[in-house]
Amino acid sequence: MVRRNDQRRAALVDAAIEVLAREGARGLTFRAVDAEATVPAGTASNYFASRDDLFTQAGARVYERLQPDEATIARQQAADRDPETYAELMRELVGRIASFRTGYLALLELRLEATRRPELRRVLTDRVRADVDGNVAYHEASGLPGDATAVKLLILTLNWLIVEQLTLPDVFTEEEREQLVTAAVERIVAVEQRARSGT
Repeated sequence: MVRRNDQRRAALVDAAIEVLAREGARGLTFRAVDAEATVPAGTASNYFASRDDLFTQAGARVYERLQPDEATIARQQAADRDPETYAELMRELVGRIASFRTGYLALLELRLEATRRPELRRVLTDRVRADVDGNVAYHEASGLPGDATAVKLLILTLNWLIVEQLTLPDVFTEEEREQLVTAAVERIVAVEQRARSGT
């Protein structure tokens, strides 16, 4: 029987994220989650039907925790619609995601594990596709420069920059990373603006 204490379940899923980031997918066991959450042995197995269920819920929780808060969304909606402001928004985004280091590393582990677990791959594919679609729709409604292709290119570019920052943080300095984000926005948006103007 799977238990329904939502607060305990969230604490266990958060513990699973920490285990994934530190130990990788092979280290994600019910026993490891119990130890990380400092709960009695056997607790996690009462809340999750299987390891697959735990993987899937950990992935969903990472995305939930990566969402911006209401104040951030309101600030973004009130911001100017020029390339400089767009670059600043993207630098903030990279900073926010990179600050949840264990979550992003856990997500990388989940992506690797998804190559072996079809259900996890389906869940992550649906989630990432919904995220991309949501980002494109938000971008188009916001009036920021760039089209849907520019948004997708920025997603791909910034994701790899975040991977670099979290896994090999000495490759680029913080200043270089900020310059790269700005350059990515400027170049991708400039290409789209030239395409629109026909030059």
